[in-house]
Amino acid sequence: MDGIVQELGVGTKRGSDDLFLSNGPFKMNSQSSVNGNDSKKFKGDIRSAGAPSRVVHIRKLPMDVTEAEVISLGLAFGKVTNLLMLKGKNQAFVEMNTEEAANTMVSYYSTVTPLLRNQPIFIQFSNHKELKTDNSPNQARAQAALQAVNSVQSSSGLDSGMGLAGQSPVLRIIVENLFYPVTLDVLHQIFSKFGTVLKIITFTKNNQFQALLQYSDPMSAQHAKLALDGQNIYNACCTLRIDFSKLTSLNVKYNNEKSRDYTRPDLPSGDGQPSIDQTIAAAFGAPGIISGSPYAGAAGFPPAFAISQGLSVQGVPGPLGHIAFPAAAAAGRMSLPGFGAGNCVLLVSNLHPERVTPQSLFILFGVYGDVQRVKILFNKKENALIQMTDGNQAQLAMSHLNSQRLYGKPLRIAVSKHQAVQLPREGQEDQGLTKDYSNSPLHRFKKPGSKNFQNIFPPSSTLHLSNIPSSVSEDDIRMLFSETGGVVKAFKFFQKDRKMALIQMGSVEEAIQALIELHNHDLGENHHLRVSFSKSTI
Repeated sequence: MDGIVQELGVGTKRGSDDLFLSNGPFKMNSQSSVNGNDSKKFKGDIRSAGAPSRVVHIRKLPMDVTEAEVISLGLAFGKVTNLLMLKGKNQAFVEMNTEEAANTMVSYYSTVTPLLRNQPIFIQFSNHKELKTDNSPNQARAQAALQAVNSVQSSSGLDSGMGLAGQSPVLRIIVENLFYPVTLDVLHQIFSKFGTVLKIITFTKNNQFQALLQYSDPMSAQHAKLALDGQNIYNACCTLRIDFSKLTSLNVKYNNEKSRDYTRPDLPSGDGQPSIDQTIAAAFGAPGIISGSPYAGAAGFPPAFAISQGLSVQGVPGPLGHIAFPAAAAAGRMSLPGFGAGNCVLLVSNLHPERVTPQSLFILFGVYGDVQRVKILFNKKENALIQMTDGNQAQLAMSHLNSQRLYGKPLRIAVSKHQAVQLPREGQEDQGLTKDYSNSPLHRFKKPGSKNFQNIFPPSSTLHLSNIPSSVSEDDIRMLFSETGGVVKAFKFFQKDRKMALIQMGSVEEAIQALIELHNHDLGENHHLRVSFSKSTI
């Protein structure tokens, strides 16, 4: 039977990876050598913890897993004193130095689905009380790995109990394949599952989004690193790469969207940044919090998030699946069931047929992804098809723009049955209603690691402006935006960078119209204005 270690009795045929008895490389002392925990088939995600033992049984290991990877599962809980690898059965036995360490390990992994190489594995107590080894060449690699780990443990101050002497409580986090924004608050919710987060600093370095995160103790940092390193925050993207920092403490000066000291709520927010109260309220106090399924990661399937409005969203695999995300951070950024990469075409209806153009839809939907093609239907100009780069971008645009008012009419957006927008055949009458933007220089998300990924917000009456030349004054910009038909309620240059500013229009609809008309507007001196929605207020 797949996934089962068969207990061997007299006359049982032994395979090369079976547990040898008295004449084999391993001897196992067991209180019940027949029909024990180790011989019960594991079904789904139901874990039979069994009686506490120093020996832990690990199942469903990846085919190419290494001894060091298996040992790493136990390192955060104490010293690993022995290891038996059954690679032919994708299983292993790990012996901890104390029953307490093994008990902590099994208890921990009963709440957090352990993953190796993005594959869920199963951990429970073994009925065997200890592993006894000899010098068989079969186990030489396992013993060598153990010796190497124990050597590092000793030199780095990892004691035999639960302490991590000399280990930093600060983690350095790199988010690779950053297709959707990862905010400070999202990081806080993910990492808070493993301990008390004291401080976070986020920054961009070498075109990569990075963060430094300080826990209250080194053990929490070790737990988080083991559980989260290599995990994807969102489906197929935003991969966490985690290492220990050389820093032992972080110095946070401001509480804002870039940095946070959770022990010092009195810190200032800094110029142009939202206050901590606003940010925390938006992240944790707002309705529409998404709750993870209790069966996250079971049988290798991603969990389903249930949003209060009833939308079921495929969520984060493994340990991240248990975490609650703010709707603003997660809605539309996970893949919907049946909403694969091919479903990248949106059907937009209730458009104003006399005013809407392919270019206006390209600019607006381009805030949330790279628009490839736009087709306004020839015989029904209230409808349009918009092809995004992939299904995730399409869902993101739909979640933010559905029901927003454009030219006086609320947009109605749904996923189209079409897999792509077809260009008109040569000689076919089209009246310029179909446009191909696949090579447009205005795509915001072509560059991996671009800061644009960090600045995707719902439509708001406040717009963020950038690339403003020094010769352009506040009055010039106010006049320019007034000409779009809206009312300019407030304006503010950034104190530290006059190339950027915030401008507040009379309504969200006015801001949408201004963004469509003025994004990429030529301000002279080879400066084209960049416009996006802001979550800040003036």
